[in-house]
Amino acid sequence: MSQIEKSPVVELVETKGHPTGAEWLNRYSSSLMGVFGTPQRVLVRGAGCLVWDADGKEYLDLLGGIAVNAMGHAHPFVTSVISSQLATLGHVSNFFTSPTQIALAEKLLELTKAPAGSKVFFANSGTEAVEAAFKLARRNSGAEVPTATSGTGTAGPGSVVKRRTKIIALEGAFHGRTMGALALTAKAAYRAPFEPLPGGVVHIPFGDIDALLGEIDETTAAVFLEPIQGEAGVRPLPPGYLQAAREATTKAGALLILDEVQTGIGRTGTWLASEDAGIVPDAVTLAKGLGGGFPIGALVTFGPETSSLLTAGQHGTTFGGNPVATAAALATLHAIESQRVLDNVRTVGELLRSKLADVDGVTEVRGEGLLIGFDLDADIAPAVVTAGLDAGFIVNSPGPRTIRLAPPLILTAEQADSFIQALPTLLQTAKDAQ
Repeated sequence: MSQIEKSPVVELVETKGHPTGAEWLNRYSSSLMGVFGTPQRVLVRGAGCLVWDADGKEYLDLLGGIAVNAMGHAHPFVTSVISSQLATLGHVSNFFTSPTQIALAEKLLELTKAPAGSKVFFANSGTEAVEAAFKLARRNSGAEVPTATSGTGTAGPGSVVKRRTKIIALEGAFHGRTMGALALTAKAAYRAPFEPLPGGVVHIPFGDIDALLGEIDETTAAVFLEPIQGEAGVRPLPPGYLQAAREATTKAGALLILDEVQTGIGRTGTWLASEDAGIVPDAVTLAKGLGGGFPIGALVTFGPETSSLLTAGQHGTTFGGNPVATAAALATLHAIESQRVLDNVRTVGELLRSKLADVDGVTEVRGEGLLIGFDLDADIAPAVVTAGLDAGFIVNSPGPRTIRLAPPLILTAEQADSFIQALPTLLQTAKDAQ
């Protein structure tokens, strides 16, 4: 496409002719904080699984905004619903509600198979949904229990009060970058600049059931788990782990909170990645694909006891659950259902994983549906990302030997195969660049 075939919004901001990608990046570095580093490209338009940059180059988007663009870019139905809602009612304060907010809450309770008495809190992002879940965990403090102290200062009745204060998360976890979510996130490089973080969080080895059972006790308020760790390289919890966590938390009176911000809303071929475990959690966080590209997050609490932990005035948000965001989510969910997208996720995901395993230089393939990680036989993953961009593919490297794919859920088998066919050349190009 030519440089002038862009969205109307881009035309409005191009006050100095038609800037190249390099010119846009120079303006970026002069005006935006460098928290994301230098952007790889300046993207101006998308359609389905394709995007175009400011210089007119086309890319197959195999990252989907990191699992966000569930129905691809500029999906006609989703964009029409957003436009219609914004033209009708864009925002109301949380002194009021709207039909779309109520309808979306009901729909999420239906899709998550939540029991009677379950509730939904809407936020604007995944990290905000986790912040709400963190506060929910703090409210599960339990009854005050006097411990024993004797007159000599040793243990005897009535001197010390124990409450549930411990929150358990896993090594390799990523739950967000706001302070409560960051306390749950394991990566030292993310945490260290902002310590001291909210206390009481313990990180235990990933996937080790014995370590989990050994840590859960009467002082545990909650256990936070991602069914598949995305930022750690797409690592699924081992079979039986979620069941063991459910049994142990129930026995201890702790909450089991599942972070499905990345894995939820059809990403793995089911509405929740945890569905196959056959458990009922106490809470689930959602975001990313929920709005189909429009910012929205949600905390779903299961059952009346958990749902009553946060009461009026204890949490809130200005924009969470606004009419446009909830309309976008309703449209996204409707499109996924009506177009049988979950079937496509399972079929194309299986195809990708099978063919990736046969590529020379790929040592391991992990994931479910269209959340896929694959390891390489050398530390070339960042170079593969660069080679991919040059060849017209957008992928991600969460580690030096790992590539992550989280494309739109509408990715076709032909598009998936085009990447498979190009991958050997991308790997060789990356190795040559080392």
